[in-house]
Amino acid sequence: MSRFITFEGPEGSGKSTQIRLLAAALEEQGLRVLTTREPGGTQIGDAVRAILLDAKNTQMSPRAETLLFNAARAQLVDEVIRPALDAGMLVLCDRYADSTLAYQGYGHSQPLEPLRVLGRYATGDLTPDLTFYLDIDPLEGLRRKQTGAVEEWNRMEQKKLAYHQAVHQGYLQLARADQRRWQVIDAGQDEAAVHRAILARVEALIPIR
Repeated sequence: MSRFITFEGPEGSGKSTQIRLLAAALEEQGLRVLTTREPGGTQIGDAVRAILLDAKNTQMSPRAETLLFNAARAQLVDEVIRPALDAGMLVLCDRYADSTLAYQGYGHSQPLEPLRVLGRYATGDLTPDLTFYLDIDPLEGLRRKQTGAVEEWNRMEQKKLAYHQAVHQGYLQLARADQRRWQVIDAGQDEAAVHRAILARVEALIPIR
């Protein structure tokens, strides 16, 4: 079985930190692990990321935003994720196609079915084996981000709180609809507790030893 794990969550939920901790723990067990992120992870994807997250691009339409995210996603799957899985590596990805359903679907009130069709095309029908949703109140997550580096405050994060609340509710609906793949973790806990919960679920659900 391919071992492809994605991390989703509102802004400030700690995804990047938890991916780093999980990768280190799995590598200690002798596994070959590749970590990547969306949008980005490739030269083309990073160029698209710069456009998507530039706070000056306030005129970007939801449809244009959706297509750009999926363009970066397609390049990441073809150039990085599939080759790593084919080589027997365990891949950890910071955001994936579910992000489009949450942010561009629920957040922008776009119909979900066309986004699902587009997502299947962009990913070549590559679905994660396991998705961790790091759940945190949107307001608390944004406060966390604001205490970080100034350059991290980007176009997506500067959207109104109501948008982030819609994204949060969308994520919860997605997680409830597929409880086999989605694992919901309380990201309000301290960093070490979140890591222990994630590692325990990975070891229980994927034969890594």
